[in-house]
This record gives sequence, structure tokens and C-alpha cells, in this order.
Amino acid sequence: MKNVKITAVRKTQYADLMAQYENPISNACDISVGDSFVSVGGDRPEGLCQSAWESMEHFVRQLAAGGGNFYDGWMKNPRSAMISCNDGFRPVSFYIEVEE
Repeated sequence: MKNVKITAVRKTQYADLMAQYENPISNACDISVGDSFVSVGGDRPEGLCQSAWESMEHFVRQLAAGGGNFYDGWMKNPRSAMISCNDGFRPVSFYIEVEE
């Protein structure tokens, strides 16, 4: 199994949606752009939120097992993926790549 590096590359907030639909919460997401995690053996890295992991775990596990080339050439680097967590108010985009 290969290690897979997971890097937060963008975090967006939709203030209008938050104001209209979300109940006020004090801490929704601790991820910052540039944060990096390493999945060892296809497991969720410590510190990566469960919701984000559920959005990407299939891709991470496939890459760790030697797979890639998702959707017939979607990514320039076939041993990578770009995945966003499923938070509709403040999605985080993660670049996922095999550590060589």
C-alpha cells in the first residue's frame, strides 16, 4: 500500500447560504488552506474530519492500492484526485496524491 497525501487547497464560505439556512455554530471547520495529512494504509489520517474523509475515502483507498486514472483521464496526474468535502456552506477542496 502506498501512502496518500491529502492537502487542503481551497476553502470557500457561502455567507448568504449560511445566513439563510444555517443555525449559528461556534466552530464548524478547523481545516485551513495548506493543511496536509497523510493516509497510511488507506486509513483516515488523524485530524481530518470524518465528513471530509467520507467524501474522499474511496479515492484515497484506490490510490493507496495502486489504482488511479479516475473517470478515464480526469486528472493531469493519473495518480491523484481533487475532492471537496460535502459541507455546502464552507466546502474545502482537497488535492489527493500518491506519495512517491
